[in-house]
Amino acid sequence: MRRRGGRKTERPGQQTFEPAENRLYLAFFKPYMVHSQFTRELEEHRTLADFGFPKDVYPVGRLDADSEGLLILTDDKRLNDALLNPRRGHHRTYLAQVENIPEREALEKLRRGVSIKGSSTLPAQARLLESEPDLPPREVPIRFRKAIPTAWLELILTEGKNRQVRRMTAAVGHPTLRLLRVAIGDLALGDLDIEPGQWRELTKQEVGLLFA
Repeated sequence: MRRRGGRKTERPGQQTFEPAENRLYLAFFKPYMVHSQFTRELEEHRTLADFGFPKDVYPVGRLDADSEGLLILTDDKRLNDALLNPRRGHHRTYLAQVENIPEREALEKLRRGVSIKGSSTLPAQARLLESEPDLPPREVPIRFRKAIPTAWLELILTEGKNRQVRRMTAAVGHPTLRLLRVAIGDLALGDLDIEPGQWRELTKQEVGLLFA
């Protein structure tokens, strides 16, 4: 996966977080169809328990089973509020492969916010990528239809409602086929040198990038 290039996004209310010396902060490249929990509700489910994490860590937030990408795990309860409290406006970057080629009007709707179940999403950044991003193949490839082209979008959100990216792209007429979270703050998945299913401990400096 190519590196994100250190592009910064300014936002109000930027905060700092000081990692504790005796706590773990882990980055995991969650593969497709892995549930963001340790409890196995059905025998056929793959969960975080299958990947050898240290005892007592838990995921900060979640990714849907059919989404991929960067998931943070920790045993530091402070990090949960620091990253997930909506008042902090913390940004997350996603790459979405969608049906058809979005035109300017669809992108503008994504940027302004779209209505989902009676409430509007917050303004977001959205752009059409000129070429397909350099990503590992998905374990189960998406279903291509010859008559329908696909495109890749980069979306930067400051909120994390249930299946929000998929609902946003569907609301503007472009259903999502594949979705990856590629950065939290300025901590980019492409800079971590991990493949799907791998994880590693973050340095103090890398934890700081979550809030950059």
